[in-house]
Amino acid sequence: MKVRAAVLREMGLPAPYAESLPLRIETVELAPPGAGEICVRVLAAGLCHSDLSVIDGSRPRPMPMVLGHEATGEIVEVGTDVGGLRVGDRVVFSFVPSCGHCDPCASGRAALCEPGAQANAAGQLLGGGRRWSDTKAVSLQHHLGVSGFAEYTVVSARSAVKIDADLAPEIAALFGCAVMTGVGAVVNTAKVAAGESVTVFGLGGVGLAALLGARAAGAYPLIAVDVIAEKLELALALGANICIDASREDAVAAVREASRGGVMYAIESVGSERVLAQAYAATRRGGTTISVGLPAPDKMFSVPAVSLVAEERTIKGSYMGSAVPSRDLPRYIAMYRAGLLPVDRLLTHRLALDEINLGFDRLTRGQAIRQVVLF
Repeated sequence: MKVRAAVLREMGLPAPYAESLPLRIETVELAPPGAGEICVRVLAAGLCHSDLSVIDGSRPRPMPMVLGHEATGEIVEVGTDVGGLRVGDRVVFSFVPSCGHCDPCASGRAALCEPGAQANAAGQLLGGGRRWSDTKAVSLQHHLGVSGFAEYTVVSARSAVKIDADLAPEIAALFGCAVMTGVGAVVNTAKVAAGESVTVFGLGGVGLAALLGARAAGAYPLIAVDVIAEKLELALALGANICIDASREDAVAAVREASRGGVMYAIESVGSERVLAQAYAATRRGGTTISVGLPAPDKMFSVPAVSLVAEERTIKGSYMGSAVPSRDLPRYIAMYRAGLLPVDRLLTHRLALDEINLGFDRLTRGQAIRQVVLF
């Protein structure tokens, strides 16, 4: 099958991306699904900082690659052994395929699936191999088993969760990363209880989804921290009790004052070791600092070692919201339908595939929350 797709051939090209064009819209070849795989017509795909970190080279991946990992679509073809999925089903993708058999999967930690992580790092599907090639028969890598910036894609059935067909594609796509990661950090990783204090450092799509999750959990006070006034205004409209502009005041001091000594849970979603240190400093005795962002692999983070013992502090990572996608995505969609997670408020721009580089420029400048390519 010939498919139009956004192909990244070289990392680290300079912004503005509308000029350097790191993502080229090419017509490429997509092979049929194999055993345990499905072919999906992509309906919508979101632009995420995790995509941007591959474009700018801060998280190296094998090249060339069809990018995109936050997406939704409709199944058009199935291989054998696809776990009950059928042609016509609507699905949201999970960017870590879960094998269901390794130790993390067996213990309910699907986000840490070992074969899934190995396949993602290699640019392959869970079952091995690649289904993309260009006009010169050169293999193209899969991005996190999804490659959602394409008209059609082939994925492992373990990368797809069936959803109701009436959910608007531009909303459904957001559940595949922003919502699963942000809300999951609150619900699964932190397990925030009503009345516990929470602050979110960084108000991109994931950070604001975490704020929505904390509000739904009954967190109080709920404190939002960023350097962009428009994002702080949106956070206030979405339920934050206090907003702190870190470009104008000492964010740590302000959080500690607003929460009477520090919050029980500080969630960092920027992907910066400097902001992670701020989040730790804003966490109270006995509290937990949760890192959701993805810093560059060479960045280091240090804390006063004695505080871990003397103050019973905890530092936790949260990858993909510590999710079990087949369990969590239907729950989060139900919460959206009930009005508890107004995910639609995170959608700021709708794009055509040809506008994708312009969209990443907007994301780099902090001028968008979630942008979605509609096919």
